[in-house]
Amino acid sequence: MAAPPEVTNKNLTGKYIMNKTLSDDSDDILKLQGVSWFKRRAISMFTLTLGVKHYTDEAGNEHIDVEQTLSGGIKGTNEDRTLDWEERSDIDDVFGAVIGQSKKVKAEEVEDEFLKSGWTEDAVKDGLVLAVDWSDTPKSGMDWRAEMTWGFEILNGERRHARHLKFTSSNKKDGPIFKRLYYDYIGPN
Repeated sequence: MAAPPEVTNKNLTGKYIMNKTLSDDSDDILKLQGVSWFKRRAISMFTLTLGVKHYTDEAGNEHIDVEQTLSGGIKGTNEDRTLDWEERSDIDDVFGAVIGQSKKVKAEEVEDEFLKSGWTEDAVKDGLVLAVDWSDTPKSGMDWRAEMTWGFEILNGERRHARHLKFTSSNKKDGPIFKRLYYDYIGPN
């Protein structure tokens, strides 16, 4: 379902379902992140729902908290982002020890063409969400980096929440992997 015009990068609050038909398959990335075959298989079989709460706290910091749920009501990983570009460490149930940082950016500030292109006019005007996560190599034994931009695209005539992902890993020598992930808006959170 298309995202309504009032749902923008200024307020992403709502519920979304990952559209597996429109999204690129991410199994190769999960494998490079050290996710087991069994977990990757389970992930591919379930539908992912995102419950997004976008707000500004009393100190004026912008937050996007994402509660992930798999089909059947199985609780997934929470993705809580403070858009202040501060590094934060986390132990993720799927990806292990990670470090991440997030902020809002103008599209022209993004260096990679794939990450900064294809967005709706309102997403460019409101600023893209830039989220960068990488493995905490000493703790995880893995060496990867994921750069994502979030916004909205017009796809098949419908406005959809999208994430562009650029993934690099020391185990992949022939350059980065680029993926697009698309989400159907299903209503308020």
